Amino acid sequence: MVYTLGSDRAGTGGARIPAAELKIVVAGGFGVGKTTLVGTLSEISPLTTEEVITVASTGIDDLHGIKDKTTTTVAMDFGRITFPEPPRPMILFLFGTPGQERFWFAWNDLSYGAVGAVVLADTRRLHESFAAVSYFEQLKTPFLVAVNQFDGAYHYPPDEIRQALELDPSVPVMTCDVRQHASAMAVLIKLVEHSLERHRPLTPGV
Repeated sequence: MVYTLGSDRAGTGGARIPAAELKIVVAGGFGVGKTTLVGTLSEISPLTTEEVITVASTGIDDLHGIKDKTTTTVAMDFGRITFPEPPRPMILFLFGTPGQERFWFAWNDLSYGAVGAVVLADTRRLHESFAAVSYFEQLKTPFLVAVNQFDGAYHYPPDEIRQALELDPSVPVMTCDVRQHASAMAVLIKLVEHSLERHRPLTPGV
């Protein structure tokens, strides 16, 4: 049974509560670490659609600040993670979006039915976060901004990131290293908490 976020109370009377299956989107600009985040968290071998960057992308893909990047996501990344602990077991399905503008058409399908989104940001290319922030603001999908701390990049405090991206005070901003499981997990937990605050409690999907 698929669960969404709503108002009914399930599992009363001691009945076993089915796991809530929730869709999470991981979005952001080109090369911010979306594929790495999904791969770090997923309990299964993640599905990726990465292709080698070729000379055909010259003048189209902006590699400023990420010149060592050799592959790019052209459709989506997919992973899964299970939280079996009570009171509400959860299965989270992670969908990573492509970052380049020419693939943004895929965002609508990937974001459909999502209960929350992680917007990954890179301070070296912070301007590339505006598209994802605006997108989820318009969808009214709960989201947070996670600043991926790349080696050699200047580490700005979250309040400065919030101001630079003109975020609403209710939007969480945090730093992370998507290569580290504990750090990536902290982002996911914070997003789930933020989504539940906006959409309490979980109820059976229609």
